[in-house]
Amino acid sequence: MDSRKDVTTLLTEWREGNQQALNELTPLVYQELRQLAARQLRHERPGHTLQSTALVHEAYLKLIDQRRVQFKDREHFFAVASQVIRRILVSYARSRNSDKRGGGKTMLAFDESIAFADRKNLDLIELDDALESLSEIDPQQGRIIELRFFGGLTIEATAQVLEISTSTATRDWNVARAWLHRELTRSRNLKRDRN
Repeated sequence: MDSRKDVTTLLTEWREGNQQALNELTPLVYQELRQLAARQLRHERPGHTLQSTALVHEAYLKLIDQRRVQFKDREHFFAVASQVIRRILVSYARSRNSDKRGGGKTMLAFDESIAFADRKNLDLIELDDALESLSEIDPQQGRIIELRFFGGLTIEATAQVLEISTSTATRDWNVARAWLHRELTRSRNLKRDRN
């Protein structure tokens, strides 16, 4: 049985009350969560103090405590994981910035899947704020960015999670990236003009 099917089967069994399923599920999802956390932290600025192990532990604890969430399958589980990881990283960035009284920024470097031509490094809080604005305008586009960037899901997996066609996911992905690029560029220009 492949691990994708195992995860889906074990999530169903765990949801139905089988605690042994959680014991079997843990090593399967833990490794994928470690890879997801490592990928996200590679995007962070050098010297970032949050370690991937701590990020995985915090995300995992939050995920297994999500009893009211009915995970449909592996993709749904990792979609929720992408939201949890985003919240942890943004909360961490906001905490660090407030500790530095606004002087520091938590920067991240985009990978090629979401990179903007003129901005490889962005402030995580600035991105989160723009993503919140996008989600108010078009919740589906906001989720697509979140799933692709924070969750590392492919277009196909994103379409499956959102129960939309791959062509719709691709179109919304392209529109959302263009919208974020415009908003983040405008935000950067406003900050530069103020200084």
